[in-house]
Amino acid sequence: MKTESLNWLPSHLFERCRVVDSPRLSTLESNVGDFVLYWMRTAVRCDENPALDVARLVAKKYDIPVLVYQAISSDYRYASDRHHTFMLQGARDVQQQFESLPVSYAFHLATPTDSKPHLIDLASRARLVVTEDMPVDPPRRFLNALVNKVSTPIACVDTACVVPMQLVGEPITRAFKFRDKTKRLRKERLNLAWPSVDIENRTFDAKDLPFESIDLQSQSIADLVAQCEIDHAVGPVLDTIGGSKHGYARWNRFKKQGLGKYAKLRNNALKPDAVSRMSAYLHYGMVSPMRLAREAASQSNAGADKYLDELLIWRELAYTFCHFRHDHDQISAIPDWALETLTNHSSDRRQQIFSWERLARAKTGDPLWDAAQQSLLVQGELHNNVRMTWGKAILNWCESPQRALELLFDLNHRYALDGRDPASYGGLLWCLGQFDRPFEPTRSIFGSVRPRSTAEHAKRLDPEKFQMQVSAPRFDSSPKIAVIGAGISGLFAARTLVDHGLEVTVFEKSRGCGGRMSTRRTDQFGTFDHGAQYFTARDRRFKRYVRSWLRDGVVARWPDPDLGPAQRIAVLNNGDTSYKANGETRFVGSPSMNAIGQHLARDLNVRLNTQIGEIRPRDGQHAVFDSNGESLGAFDRIVVAVLAFQAAKLLEPFPSLASKIENVAMNPCWATMASFSQPLTDQWSGAFVHHSPLSWVARNSTKPDRDTANENWVLHATPEWTIKNLELSREDAADLMLTAFWEASGIEPRQPEYVTAHRWRYAIPVDPTTDRCVFDRPIGIVACGDWAGGPRVEGAFLSGMAAAGRLLGMLTAIPARSASE
Repeated sequence: MKTESLNWLPSHLFERCRVVDSPRLSTLESNVGDFVLYWMRTAVRCDENPALDVARLVAKKYDIPVLVYQAISSDYRYASDRHHTFMLQGARDVQQQFESLPVSYAFHLATPTDSKPHLIDLASRARLVVTEDMPVDPPRRFLNALVNKVSTPIACVDTACVVPMQLVGEPITRAFKFRDKTKRLRKERLNLAWPSVDIENRTFDAKDLPFESIDLQSQSIADLVAQCEIDHAVGPVLDTIGGSKHGYARWNRFKKQGLGKYAKLRNNALKPDAVSRMSAYLHYGMVSPMRLAREAASQSNAGADKYLDELLIWRELAYTFCHFRHDHDQISAIPDWALETLTNHSSDRRQQIFSWERLARAKTGDPLWDAAQQSLLVQGELHNNVRMTWGKAILNWCESPQRALELLFDLNHRYALDGRDPASYGGLLWCLGQFDRPFEPTRSIFGSVRPRSTAEHAKRLDPEKFQMQVSAPRFDSSPKIAVIGAGISGLFAARTLVDHGLEVTVFEKSRGCGGRMSTRRTDQFGTFDHGAQYFTARDRRFKRYVRSWLRDGVVARWPDPDLGPAQRIAVLNNGDTSYKANGETRFVGSPSMNAIGQHLARDLNVRLNTQIGEIRPRDGQHAVFDSNGESLGAFDRIVVAVLAFQAAKLLEPFPSLASKIENVAMNPCWATMASFSQPLTDQWSGAFVHHSPLSWVARNSTKPDRDTANENWVLHATPEWTIKNLELSREDAADLMLTAFWEASGIEPRQPEYVTAHRWRYAIPVDPTTDRCVFDRPIGIVACGDWAGGPRVEGAFLSGMAAAGRLLGMLTAIPARSASE
């Protein structure tokens, strides 16, 4: 289909349309397709929505229904509770708006139990698909995927710019050039009222939908978010609520109170109300940029003029650049001069290289930068003037400009509600020289890219006052939270909650943190990882942390086949030895498995050697008592992160929770630790054992950073053998397991220098719950662990993440000022 097929549209709509090539070109006159599908993604509004207008007019012309389809997928980078919540709030708002329009609207939320490609089904049946022209991922990626799977014509409509991107015709890289080139186009459109579409459209029969549309008016958004396999460690932003209603309320408040002072106060981050804070609403198209520009232009003052310069020049410059430069998310997008000078200075000495996690958690030690990152982490936004300094500082802490750009994108897009917007790309690329010119003389690391140090910025922005501002609670009645259990689940839940500004106390019955990620220490024979032997990382949420832990030396790869045959995994089968292919990467804590628990526990309030005996409801809170009956205080929320049977026992006063846990069974495991003065083999580091009382054996001393004075081994028995021999003495269990080891491995028996055994009564869950955690919102208690949603270290981590997300979803914002807009 050629664009001319739509040339009958009103000019203000036709100029915004482009038709995407599809495998089979067709025309609207072919009578193929029963309806027009408006795939709503980034113009989540009914007013002044060019894409909606195009869809309605096309449907009217051919006398067929129009269906607005909106869906939220979990399959996009940075998917989190924060972004999902904001989008769902916007969807709820627009769903309500459609109730007063003669247009059918359907909403679908992708969950693990319903992730079918309904869009493909609907698009295949449509005569035309209309969607927004958004030149960045994930919308760009999703559009390309649809083009490759259906032959239906697809019309993309610019809904985001006053001057449509395609009218500019090229990627302009300097603001003054863009200002000059678009002057006439801007003047012709700025003050025009948006024409309304006053027609009746045929409705789409809901019975023809391949799914049941969700009624968002009657659903809990927090509960919907919890169903999704997304990053629950990035909590919702409570005082920025998605949707046109809240977006326009914020705009009207700024228009009355802040717009006139914008030119004077916009760079003062201590006056957040001096800026509009509209970028998230603009990114998702919940407000009309045409309306904002028109209403700002009606105020003839310096503040409005400056605001229009930001909205119409710098913002639309970035949109147009991303539209024509498909590499806008790569280092090649910055100017040649900037790439050359940064590359030439890549080897300049950096005082420190920071990992992703340290940056994300605002732990660099630079007060201003950490406060800026905390603003992103907790509040989901960052004052634009501070963001420039924040972005440039990252170059000082990365080994290359490529790595700096990756971190810029990640930290901004993951935490900022306006992340992934073309304007975000424009601002972040500016930090590395885009839309700018060389600055002489050259400097270390930056070369001729404009510098902007945090030290200089701190002279005009008091870091302490800024820190106080960004750390001020934005949630009503800050809850006190108890986390019971300092295994991986409990620790990650606690750390996530603390990072979001909540008061958390962790109670742990043992002498140290980590649970079954534990290490036995001896005075003479070194250490033994007698619990979890290693872990893998398959889930993208867990992988992100593991990569960061690798950089910080918290974990290491094991075995490492690059170090020779001694570093590989074997399979022992009745004396025969074979070897695993080098496919899956395994990790261990460094210098011991409990290093991960110690890392997660840093900065947390952990009370060790404290076994919880009882939780009692008390005056709307929960009183917690230790095993001796001593009171440990009252808490508003509880995270129970202990073994399933222990959790069920503690939660007996709350049968709605206990009943979901009490039947989770866990297998036991005998573990034997043995130390030898000489190596037993030089051919492998660990082995799976078949047809034996043993399931696994490991040369503990081959793990990175372990003591190698002796060769230490850990042997794990099968669940079946352990159950049969559960009540053996440690000495007898160790003797029998060593005998089984000599038989399985074919190694000549030797007398160990040291040997002991440990009985894990509850090691591996037999039947984990299908949910990542078990939660009761009315009472404010959530239970988690490796028995929930999947076993082992990764499962425990994701369960703790889910538990934290459930509690973050319970928070409510401090009541907003009354807005009589």
